[in-house]
Amino acid sequence: MSQSPKQSAGRTVPTSADVARLAGVSRATVSYVLNNTAAVRISEPTRRRVREAAEELGYVPHAAARSLRAGHSRMVLLPTAHVPIGPLYSRFFNDLQWALRRLDYTVVQYGSVGLDPDEAARAWAELRPVAVVSLGQVELTPQGVELLKRSGAKAVITVGPQRVEGTHALVMDQAQVGRAAGAHLVERGCRTIGVVMPEEPGLEMFSVPRLAGVRAAAEAAGAEVLPLPLRYEEEPAGALAGRWRELGLDGVFAYNDEYAMLLMRALQDAGIAIPGETAVVGSDDLVIGRLLRPRLSTVHIDMVMGRELAELVDRVVRDPESAPERQELLDSRVVRRESS
Repeated sequence: MSQSPKQSAGRTVPTSADVARLAGVSRATVSYVLNNTAAVRISEPTRRRVREAAEELGYVPHAAARSLRAGHSRMVLLPTAHVPIGPLYSRFFNDLQWALRRLDYTVVQYGSVGLDPDEAARAWAELRPVAVVSLGQVELTPQGVELLKRSGAKAVITVGPQRVEGTHALVMDQAQVGRAAGAHLVERGCRTIGVVMPEEPGLEMFSVPRLAGVRAAAEAAGAEVLPLPLRYEEEPAGALAGRWRELGLDGVFAYNDEYAMLLMRALQDAGIAIPGETAVVGSDDLVIGRLLRPRLSTVHIDMVMGRELAELVDRVVRDPESAPERQELLDSRVVRRESS
């Protein structure tokens, strides 16, 4: 028979003392085992007994009490992305969260939509995280970084196009992606190159430097570059394809593979031959791009593994006075296929 809400609410919450009695160990041993304390040597059979007792009783350590004893939390705060960042970056951040969990950190994602930089830093600081990994949707200020550190954050790490004073920075050089695509199209002989600029809010942090990278590669060869604003919808893609020949474009960098697929379909429907009339290049090297006909040329992005970022977080938490580091997060190279 199921319990009534009143019965459930009155259920006794198991404590570490209950776990210790069932496992036949001290409360300190329970704490060492369940907090993964490496400094104390405890045999594997004892660890197993403690974990089994905790599971049998349904005991879960109290995060707030644990933070009070340690003087800080084990919470790593990841502000959630406000924009569609795509499968490549989603995999990276999933890897990061798995790696942080294996290092015994609790990962919390925080929605910061509508907050300005200082408001966001204040909201994050209220949770007393031991580390913040900012993905660039909210641009931290030096004042926000200082507020976080005064509130107990030992590590503040930015992942984005530029570094903020006082943070460790993993820099994503998006211009490098555009330069690689532009150089490939120029090498192929393209002299009037379109660059898709997504109209979805927030993606300009990626698209603007990519456009600059294409321009840098094109200008060196005397080629012209034309920005092409585009929503990720069939109708505007069809409208753009309908005036393609009047634009005189013989090559296009389509921002990423998803926009490239949208645009390729519209161009083919409009009778534009790919790559005969227009060469098409995407980026991210998604598997589905290899299934298109023609197969999609793309910029393959080699990103630092999430595990490496997790290890940086752990290293800075352990040594918060270390000098701020700056690392390149990605490298890029063109994978030429049939579309160019």
